Amino acid sequence: MTQAPLKNLTVQEARARMLADAMPLGAETVAIGEALGRVLARSIDATRDQPPFAASAMDGWAIRRADLAPDAVFRVAGESAAGKAYAGVVTQGEAVRIFTGAPVPAGADLVIIQEEARRDGDTVRFAPDDDPRSNIRPAGGDFRSGDRLLEAGVRLDPWRLSLVAAAGRATLEVARRPRVAILATGDELVQPGGDPAADQIFESGSIALAALVETWGGSATRLTAAADNAEAIAASVAGIEADLIVTVGGASVGDHDLVKPAMDRLGLALRVETIAIRPGKPTWFGTLGDGRRVLGLPGNPASALVCAELFLRPLLAALTGRDPAPAMIPAHLAAPLGANGPREHWMRASLSIDPQGRAIASAFPDQDSSLVGVFSRADALVRRPVNAAAASAGDIVEVLPLARA
Repeated sequence: MTQAPLKNLTVQEARARMLADAMPLGAETVAIGEALGRVLARSIDATRDQPPFAASAMDGWAIRRADLAPDAVFRVAGESAAGKAYAGVVTQGEAVRIFTGAPVPAGADLVIIQEEARRDGDTVRFAPDDDPRSNIRPAGGDFRSGDRLLEAGVRLDPWRLSLVAAAGRATLEVARRPRVAILATGDELVQPGGDPAADQIFESGSIALAALVETWGGSATRLTAAADNAEAIAASVAGIEADLIVTVGGASVGDHDLVKPAMDRLGLALRVETIAIRPGKPTWFGTLGDGRRVLGLPGNPASALVCAELFLRPLLAALTGRDPAPAMIPAHLAAPLGANGPREHWMRASLSIDPQGRAIASAFPDQDSSLVGVFSRADALVRRPVNAAAASAGDIVEVLPLARA
């Protein structure tokens, strides 16, 4: 049986192989106060109406609409406040002082706002419009018992958590966070705060990747190899509990590219060896003998971060039960782009909205894969297909927005 090719795969082929068996990792129960950013594992249905009673939308007076007439005088029967409902029934000629959010008393079907009322001791008169609004929020106006409030697979943001709280849920079943171990390799790298030699640079890739993993719903651990050799690299990941190991650097085929030889010691079975992508051709993926996944990213920061968006983010989505497909949008080019070559090109760009409401993508002139500064200003990636013809300003291209604060 002929083995499927591992080299020079398209982006789509490579991503499909990485996602082939990436199933949700399971669920755990957490308190609502600990659920921000987590992925909901079980759908949530309402168990009661919200609000559970007809409620006043304004401060004012609850009366019967049928009693409203010019010069009508109403007797003040009582008060209804939030959490302290009026227990009686509003009868002919009665008015109950009511406050926003308070239950509307039985018998009343109209709330006159306080600005249109004139109280005189135990009586009150009104000067409303000819056909005033009811100013009553109906029972179940937000949601009703049995309604599906949130589907499994959504990420819990502050607004969704507010909905969960309104439904009375104190705990939630959420997807377990994928455990991601990140290892940057290379003798040329020094940790920020260190003392680099003249031929060394500060390591930045693993810091950015760890932050992205946390943003995308995973739990990140940064590793350090005792030395830049295959034995030490293998030892640094051998006993780590992780659902995914991400390596940065050492992904090519030179004499100093040691990561794959190190992973071979742990039973590496490659599924992707290289990808027809720019930047990031040396990106690879496989599984170790114990089943742990390994994603190998190039050492150049821009290459690593582009490929993290295209491969790491979908992997984490699949492992938490979310849709792994990148959320592409159309945009118009701000300036011409030349013809593309045999590798799919993902260009760092900025997005803006023109006066007509169209998304405008401005690709940065310098797309060198080592430039961290360019990526710090980018909020989108422009996709240029393999062998794409030159594009003019105004042409529509596919764009992947980047989540920026």
